Amino acid sequence: MADYLTLDDVDVAGRRVLVRADLNVPLDHGAVADDFRLLAFLPTVERLRASGAVTVLCSHLGRPKNREAEFSMDPVAARLSALGDFAVRKLDAVVGPEVEAAIAAGRPGDVILLENTRFERGETKNDPALSAALARLGDLFVQDAFGSAHRAHSSTVGVAELVKSVAGPLLVAEVESLGRLLHDPPRPFVVVMGGAKLSDKLAIIHSLLPKTDVMLIGGGMCFTFLAAEGYEIGKSLVEEDMIKEVRKLLDGEGGDRVQLPLDIVVGERFAEDAVAKTVAADQIPESSVGLDIGPLSVERFAGVVAGAASVFWNGPMGVFEWSQFRSGTEGVAKAVAASAAFTAVGGGDSVAALRMLGLDRRVDHLSTGGGASLELLEGKPLPGVLVLKRWAHGA
Repeated sequence: MADYLTLDDVDVAGRRVLVRADLNVPLDHGAVADDFRLLAFLPTVERLRASGAVTVLCSHLGRPKNREAEFSMDPVAARLSALGDFAVRKLDAVVGPEVEAAIAAGRPGDVILLENTRFERGETKNDPALSAALARLGDLFVQDAFGSAHRAHSSTVGVAELVKSVAGPLLVAEVESLGRLLHDPPRPFVVVMGGAKLSDKLAIIHSLLPKTDVMLIGGGMCFTFLAAEGYEIGKSLVEEDMIKEVRKLLDGEGGDRVQLPLDIVVGERFAEDAVAKTVAADQIPESSVGLDIGPLSVERFAGVVAGAASVFWNGPMGVFEWSQFRSGTEGVAKAVAASAAFTAVGGGDSVAALRMLGLDRRVDHLSTGGGASLELLEGKPLPGVLVLKRWAHGA
């Protein structure tokens, strides 16, 4: 028997279906700035509508401390409605008698969006009372928020303990695609890690390194690696408390699989209009700050990716938002997109870079989860997935 039930295992016609979605999208002046997660989730809503469900969506948005208007779900409702060309009725509360009445009046095909789940203080505490109130809103619960599945909240775990629950299509695709890399990746398996903070990703580096054939390190985190090699890194980003740990990793088993940049694009300051100059990785001037990997590094990294049978990429190679410090990320993105390997990309910035470059449709799997994708690849159980298993065995 499968670990969890899916939508294929249930009949949703005429039923109230509560769906935990990941609609946590960036906003700009009250409008959705990036609709990647909405587009990824849209097929789930369309399937439920076509099957005659009363679809009730819930999600968090941002990190509000209280009920703050800037974190309301109104812009999300408007954008989802425009993308899907169907009406989305947005409610002004998460739970309560008025919410229950609105859902009870819903008709097959209707889509209702609850207010930001984090407007309820009990959400992040997995409060039993809030979980019970959410459970009253649906005859069935669909977990389709992979990006939140690593959090044990009321809307991800608490409600799923009380209502028959299944995995949504997006969650299934995420777990299966990333699980392929975790358990039996086609070889050679290449991992490309970037981004600013090494401390956020050292655990996943430790976990994946024994499984990889080559690990390529770029982005701001590479300067801590270069410092661990004894190189001068000027004013570049470095996490001093990580240097000894990195040195231990490089000296340990599998450390020879780590490849660092050969050259770096530096500026005299951390600014979009800084004067760009390419230097060898071991010759960064004392007064300069590293902002991207250089052309030799791009060529080397692209060559490694080209020879891979599977690739996982997480994190940009530099400050790609600034055009003159984008070449490293663009080079890696093009290499991943051109690869014949099974390619998976996780992390918001990596996905944003691919979309900016128009390459997002040329990879096999774009993950909607940042922290969740990393925790899955670390081999950690995701609470929002684990809770579904009880229903697969007739609980």
